[in-house]
Amino acid sequence: MDSILSDRDRRILEFERVWWQHSGAKEQAVRDEFGLSPTRYYQIVAALTDSSAALTFDPMLIKRLQRVRDTRMAARSARLLSPGE
Repeated sequence: MDSILSDRDRRILEFERVWWQHSGAKEQAVRDEFGLSPTRYYQIVAALTDSSAALTFDPMLIKRLQRVRDTRMAARSARLLSPGE
């Protein structure tokens, strides 16, 4: 996945860039657009977030996805480390 993006990977990245413009829930739009379960879709997005080919294809989107992931991981770690809860 690192050297060349498939057509599906490019479509997923393009969808991820503009998904909020779709009416309805994102999970339903994922099913309608790609025929994927939300779990599988997010697994693919996670892999693309670490892909050099995806970074080349859309650096702003990938950097945003990395920031979101890193923020969520930091918040999760902070919750796990907070005493007395």
